Amino acid sequence: MNQPPKPGTLPTEPAHKHYDIVIVGGAMYGSSVSWWTITNPDFDGRILVVERDPSYEYCSTTHTNSCIRQQFSTESNIRISQFGAEFIRNFKQYMDNDERVPDIVLQSYGYMYLANNDEFAETLKKTHAIQKECGAGTELMTREQIAEAYPFYNVDDIVLGSHNRLNEGYFDGATIFDWWKRMAREKGAEFIHNQVVDMTLDASGKHVTKVKLQSGTEVGCDKVVNASGPRATVTARMAGIELPVEPRKRYTFIFDAVEPLGQDLPLTIDPTGIHMRTDGQYFLAGCPPDDDPAVEYDDFEPQPDIFEEKVWPVLANRVPAFEAIKLTNMWVGHYAFNTLDQNAIIGPHTEVENFYFVNGFSGHGLQQSPALGRATSELLVYGEFRALDLTPLCYDRIAASEPYLELAVI
Repeated sequence: MNQPPKPGTLPTEPAHKHYDIVIVGGAMYGSSVSWWTITNPDFDGRILVVERDPSYEYCSTTHTNSCIRQQFSTESNIRISQFGAEFIRNFKQYMDNDERVPDIVLQSYGYMYLANNDEFAETLKKTHAIQKECGAGTELMTREQIAEAYPFYNVDDIVLGSHNRLNEGYFDGATIFDWWKRMAREKGAEFIHNQVVDMTLDASGKHVTKVKLQSGTEVGCDKVVNASGPRATVTARMAGIELPVEPRKRYTFIFDAVEPLGQDLPLTIDPTGIHMRTDGQYFLAGCPPDDDPAVEYDDFEPQPDIFEEKVWPVLANRVPAFEAIKLTNMWVGHYAFNTLDQNAIIGPHTEVENFYFVNGFSGHGLQQSPALGRATSELLVYGEFRALDLTPLCYDRIAASEPYLELAVI
């Protein structure tokens, strides 16, 4: 039996001087795009994936909370997550039923949005209507219904909830990432441990002809894909392109509770913006900082006081059993934050025609990676979307400064 290539054993130099596709970044999106493309029977070219840190120690993929939801306000994002859920549930089938590949479980405890005022309740009603039109299982819940279904909540200030236990919850994104990467390499995509530091454009300025690696090697290319996560702007500038994507800190806390809840805690979005959920035998909570600026790409400094001063009081108020808890772990990750509209940016640039984006996911990246990896691959191979029309997410809106607004951003 062939064994998958061992992670962390990447060569540092490319095997060829020219590639049909060079992907800058080998984390979740670089691996997704490469896997979808290399397994497409209509593609017979070469793919090079350049990853600056194959340990993935600080990349957004490693620091994700690995959840998926359909409770969005735009049809595009709802459809993207619906396919994501289908892909997760049928992961082994998508991997050609390879006996080495495990099944992925989608633990559908759902998201619970809580509204404590009439204005947000109206927003939940409007988004609920859109979700129902798309076939999502979202249900609106009164204060009394929430209290009956989840008696551990304090709902004295709540006027409405929005909940969906159909294909919403936690999944093992790390395993999907690992097998995309492994299978892409087995099928012929070439991953190297290096870094793209510059790009050469042709005389017209409309095509990237070469990428330069940190080692000094220059590689010819027909198409370039920016899959650089929070570093997307750095990569875009190599082609003379400005991109409204910046790294922003997001904090995650794992804690244990003295008093058991007796049932799973849905991924609860408190009106304060703090979210919490069941995490195995423990619980997870997350939040942005009160002051939320762009940070340096290597800034992962924790802010210990944020749990005591901001998070814990909200947890204890919403779930009184969380008055007695013990913090067991915490980490800081980066959102690749799209400052225009907090939505994904995909497709080719409007002027540099062979430069493709798969950027700006603003915290939605892991759950959207099956659909957007597939969509980007379709653009690369066919020059058009085939499975889902994701035109609203294309780069054109960035060039025109026309936001595609998503109301349900966590």
